[in-house]
Amino acid sequence: MPKPLQVIVVGGSLGGLFAAIVMKRLGHTVRIFERNPTPLLHNQGAGVVAGGDTQAFFNNFDATKRPIAVTSKLRQYLDREGRQIHEEGLAQKMTSWDLLYYLLRANFDGVKSGYCKVPEPIEGEGKGIYEYGHLVKDVREAGDKVEVEYEGREGNIEKTLADLVIGADGPSSTLRKILLPDVQRKYAGYVAWRGTVPEQEASLAAQKAFVETFTFYHAPRTQILSYVIPGENGALEPGKRLINWVWYCNYPEDSSEFKELMTDCEGKHHHITLPIGKMRKEILQGQREYAKKVLPPQFADIVCGTKQPFIQAITDVISPKNSFFGGKLLLIGDALAGFRPHTAASTSQAAFDAQKLYEMMSGQISLRQWEEETMEYARYMQRSGVNMGQRSQFGNHPLAQMQDMARS
Repeated sequence: MPKPLQVIVVGGSLGGLFAAIVMKRLGHTVRIFERNPTPLLHNQGAGVVAGGDTQAFFNNFDATKRPIAVTSKLRQYLDREGRQIHEEGLAQKMTSWDLLYYLLRANFDGVKSGYCKVPEPIEGEGKGIYEYGHLVKDVREAGDKVEVEYEGREGNIEKTLADLVIGADGPSSTLRKILLPDVQRKYAGYVAWRGTVPEQEASLAAQKAFVETFTFYHAPRTQILSYVIPGENGALEPGKRLINWVWYCNYPEDSSEFKELMTDCEGKHHHITLPIGKMRKEILQGQREYAKKVLPPQFADIVCGTKQPFIQAITDVISPKNSFFGGKLLLIGDALAGFRPHTAASTSQAAFDAQKLYEMMSGQISLRQWEEETMEYARYMQRSGVNMGQRSQFGNHPLAQMQDMARS
């Protein structure tokens, strides 16, 4: 392929940045089209398990060389009274969405932040441009190129040509809807309440249960988990970190409770995510009271201590293919397959796909091999997530505490 290729990456979150950095390092000109109207994406304060593929990507492509993770030294399960009932000596790395995002932006387009120093340009790398407020409207094959039609920041409709288009625009991918309109993202019947508490503000009992420990509690139709993640500006020092929690609760799709849950303080209904700061006071207070009734005291402490949690509806989606127009348009990460969070593999999938993209574009593997390996990863992890979620929320988890839960 000639250099530099003109590459458009649709989606400017972690997955898009992974792919964009790979292509930039190979010497190509890369434009990210991000639909968000602001230059920086909003941080929801979400924790991320830094799996092997994520760690490998940062080892190979992060020129800041900044440490990214807190180590969780063991996994444990609590009973309703907060006592440990099971322990596994399994160490894992935990990080945060915001730390990864700002490190990637520093590498891609030199965004300055308190998270890291912007690295010096690397010899031979291409140009990276982050185009916010760009909403893709259509794509079509145009000879040996792809034509992208989009709405710009001023509301004008424009067209541009690219040698390669990479779709990394999340589980509700616009590109996937254009190419495969019959592939639908479907609600799985439960949501994840998510939030963080500063480590130093948690009770001593909560700190003992969660600091550097991956901790779970299971009961019929619910589970909650917690681990420590980097704090402000990616701080890794003890006392400056955050305790991150995720609480899965069932809400039938056609229930009034689910509709009320996803309606914000301004009366707007949200289909997938209820953002930070948008929750109605009565909903938050009701969940805090529920937490005190049904959760171990350490978990109830951090749920009630979270000032502004957010809600993510759990969904399923997977594309039957990830290559279009003879390999000139590719889907990666969540745009290819949206995993349930139980897998802790969403970020890892994007990192894996991007590293395989590097191998393909540098001639180490073929397009067909890239398609096969990334599709195999997507199918396996998507299926695993469904199985884990169904067992936990609708079946019988082996470590679930058998008690009567007040909600469906």
